[in-house]
Amino acid sequence: MKKVNIPRVVIAATQSSSGKTTVVTGILRALKNKGMKVQPFKVGPDYIDPSYHGMASGRAGHNLDTWLVDESRINDLFAEEAGGADIAVIEGVMGLYDGGKNGISSTAQLAKKLQAPVILVINVQSMGDSAAAIALGFKLYDEDVNLAGVILNRLGSPSHKALIEEAMAKINVPVFGAIYRDDSVHMPERHLGLTPAQENNAKEVIEIISAKIAKEVYLDKIVELAHTAPLLYVQEDKRVKAAEDVVIAVAQDKAFSFYYPASLKQLSACGAKIEFFSPLEDEAVPSNACALIFGGGFPEVFADTLAANKSMLNSIRRANENKMPIYAECGGYMYLMQGIFDFDGNFHAMAGIIPATAKMNKKLQTVGYVQAKNLQDNILGEKDETYHGHEFHFSTQSEQAQDFPWAFEFTKMRNNARYKAGYAKDNILGSYLHLHFLGAPEATACLLEKAREYHKNKLKG
Repeated sequence: MKKVNIPRVVIAATQSSSGKTTVVTGILRALKNKGMKVQPFKVGPDYIDPSYHGMASGRAGHNLDTWLVDESRINDLFAEEAGGADIAVIEGVMGLYDGGKNGISSTAQLAKKLQAPVILVINVQSMGDSAAAIALGFKLYDEDVNLAGVILNRLGSPSHKALIEEAMAKINVPVFGAIYRDDSVHMPERHLGLTPAQENNAKEVIEIISAKIAKEVYLDKIVELAHTAPLLYVQEDKRVKAAEDVVIAVAQDKAFSFYYPASLKQLSACGAKIEFFSPLEDEAVPSNACALIFGGGFPEVFADTLAANKSMLNSIRRANENKMPIYAECGGYMYLMQGIFDFDGNFHAMAGIIPATAKMNKKLQTVGYVQAKNLQDNILGEKDETYHGHEFHFSTQSEQAQDFPWAFEFTKMRNNARYKAGYAKDNILGSYLHLHFLGAPEATACLLEKAREYHKNKLKG
């Protein structure tokens, strides 16, 4: 074990939609504009918030999730990615004490694990002294959480600010920011929540937000608080990076952007050379690829363009005919199906290598942590092996033939509901499951082994 000094702070909230992502994004950019090296983190399985964090801070945003990655590795992951930073800013998920079943991967759990002070964002619109009662309740609910203060969001006036600051002083809860309501300052949204930063004028929005945050949040006090975090114990890194001996091509563009950087980094550490390609813009998958990965994203938004790129679709079909290992998650899974029915009911033909269709729905179909059990051998592992993952999608899969080769049995962790999911046949594995390869070392090794087998067979001709 070794001790590392990483100034750090958690920005949490009382509940979702309290404004914490806007606040955190503004803090990250404002601190960067002051010349600081700022490392952002996000609690939970979110892909979109870290895209804003990365653009605001200039450093890739990373997820901290004790369901997707074993809790014993969280501090090591945190220390590795925060290396060289002046401060780490960690955005919470939902409310401070919300997470999976029994509080797994809640902001509170991560804050305690990282021994980080917590600042609570409270939406105080239409509220007076009750804001202090909320803060006190959150502080007393679990006294092992170091709730160090609050940021007051959506204040109506200077007198409103003075009223609530006086109430906070009565209970000895410091105020680290007082943000006035401004409905023109907001993050762009669509059906899955925020629109990914890559797709909009995020840089302009971030600068507007950071200018407001720099005036109304007490940045120096936050930095001072972050330096009160104690030394953190982490494991000595004794991993030996494998030589990159096989190419894994990863689909990455506006349609497919849902990847955890540490997950891809784990593939690389195990010997994969990662090459990115765009199903939207490129004519074919990389010629030296030995496996393909299609992550989640928004294929339904770009369905016209994806369907029109016949050259890419034919390239994927040829890769499948050659038995190249192909792994797909959520949006990538939809892309490999026969096609997608969009929100308006229009059909868009896709790769057609999975005998199913996807239909977009107006309402969210499922969200939450799941345990996935292999129903048969596949490119990630043998029958009955299990993985920890996450689901979040608006689409549904069409009804299947009786002999459909289901990949997994999912167990929802919140209510123990069980159901079949995904597709596994020969070289293909696809489902709505989102995995983190750092939390699935056996699956990582198996996928690399399949890619190496493909490479050897290709060399044999």
